[in-house]
Amino acid sequence: MNFKELFSAGDVKGIDKKVVVICLLTAFSLTMNKYLPNLFSLLTINDNVQLSRLADWVLILFTFYFIIPVAVIKFVFRENLSEYGLKWNGAFKEYWIYVLMLVIMVPLVGFFSTTDSFQSKYPFYDLSAGEKLFPNFWVWQGFYFLQFFALEFFFRGFMVHGLKPKLGIYSVLIMTIPYCMIHFGKPLPETLAAIVAGIVLGVISYRTRSILLGVAIHYSVGLLMDLAALWHKIE
Repeated sequence: MNFKELFSAGDVKGIDKKVVVICLLTAFSLTMNKYLPNLFSLLTINDNVQLSRLADWVLILFTFYFIIPVAVIKFVFRENLSEYGLKWNGAFKEYWIYVLMLVIMVPLVGFFSTTDSFQSKYPFYDLSAGEKLFPNFWVWQGFYFLQFFALEFFFRGFMVHGLKPKLGIYSVLIMTIPYCMIHFGKPLPETLAAIVAGIVLGVISYRTRSILLGVAIHYSVGLLMDLAALWHKIE
């Protein structure tokens, strides 16, 4: 089979344009989020280099995980954001699963927070000697929440609900692959847990058609990890 035959009319006739756009935008967004934070400085917060660098990272991520997908949904797909998980209706349908996940994660975070690999990665905003939690740590938490919101929207909203009409429940498995990959470089237990969490949160979003409790549980675990790491460093 030559190149022309591969892309003949018969081969491309059944191509779903939405699937193509979502897959290409996923690859592009992950690439930009990986490389752009090392190239640009967008904010200066209280002359705090660490906090400014983290804020830059979140703003770039928010652009490619939320702003651009929203623009695609509104102006390319011409659909409502509520179709991609941004709605309260039905959000609490599977609330017990979120509670169960939190109950499971609390002791796991407590255990792994004692390891060197965990403490070398967390907290994202590391307090300097003598620095108090207020204000910079809590300023960072505001950005951190924004990061989790954008991440959940992109993976459990844009990808799952965008691919769902064509791929059905398999959209959850497709989403889990890049979601796992963005955890490369983090501690191995966290990366392996991302596979499970990606599938569970994806299935719940698929069933409830809402990402909002997923945002809540994801940020809650992230905050818990930061606080646990800080506690072990100052004890």
